Amino acid sequence: MTNEAITITRRTLLGSSLAAMAGSAMGTPMNAKEIAMSAVESFWPDKARLAVSFSLMFEAGGQPISGAGGVIPDRIEKGLPDLPTNAFFQYGVYEGVPRILDLMDKHRIKLSSFMIGQAVEKAPDLAREIVRRGHEVAAHGRTWENSYFLAPDAERRFIADSVESIQKITGQQPIGWNAYWMRNSPRTLDILQSLGFQYHIDEPSMDEPFIVRLKGGDFVTVPYTFHMNDIVSFPFENYNPAAYEQALKDEFDQLYEEGAHRRRMMVVSLHDRISGHANRVRALDRFLAYARSKPGVWFARKDEIAKWATEQRTITPIFDRGAPTVSGLPGSAT
Repeated sequence: MTNEAITITRRTLLGSSLAAMAGSAMGTPMNAKEIAMSAVESFWPDKARLAVSFSLMFEAGGQPISGAGGVIPDRIEKGLPDLPTNAFFQYGVYEGVPRILDLMDKHRIKLSSFMIGQAVEKAPDLAREIVRRGHEVAAHGRTWENSYFLAPDAERRFIADSVESIQKITGQQPIGWNAYWMRNSPRTLDILQSLGFQYHIDEPSMDEPFIVRLKGGDFVTVPYTFHMNDIVSFPFENYNPAAYEQALKDEFDQLYEEGAHRRRMMVVSLHDRISGHANRVRALDRFLAYARSKPGVWFARKDEIAKWATEQRTITPIFDRGAPTVSGLPGSAT
């Protein structure tokens, strides 16, 4: 594949100077195509200025009982069950998820919960409660571990098994996917599309949704972030809640400011066993009160964002990337 094979469809709202900067940054051989956007078109529903989307990772019970990462730096030896680490995960079921759900109810916000199949099987009532409160169910694999190294049929089963468990227990079919630490194989998007998925979040490359053209048709990316992910932002050494709260506000303020002129999206990832602790929910509570005080903010589930991006193709970036083994980015396998 040559650089000329990469096609980018973008709007021309920001003016020639910024477009020139973007073209320079991407390199002229990329053959960027621009589509003009009508001045009356809005970036988000109801002319919202910024979309804010929360993910809740439902993982407790999906981890291996020996060797899962946690707050204890020393790995347990000889394959013995790591009892305190497993209890740390279980906090998400007993305390974390219920507390986060109550917080979202307080602020009238719906989120997307990425569920591990094995975790759903072990806490079915909690999974159903997430759905009952109006949140999206999405898939996070059969277990809490890497799957990118699996053979094609095994990888497909790894994904399909999680879908089956989630659908059987919650009554909802997931259409969104998140891999363990975002690491997919070169063929994962093709597998997801063939299983009925409509979007994934495993790419931290933009601050807005976009479409990637696969062999089977268009597939939406609702981008993720590392820096707004609590598993990265909450190291258990030197944790600074005030700094994290300020980082949330700074992220919001910058994107809100940019949202006056271009489509912007803020995404925050919460884990059942991490953000569900009492002091951390307090920090989130204060941030949500701050964000909700601003006009023109759309708090959206990721399936809603994916649907909007598909329907508003004239303002949605569209990428023809080719094979991930060549481009280094998610796309269709050769």
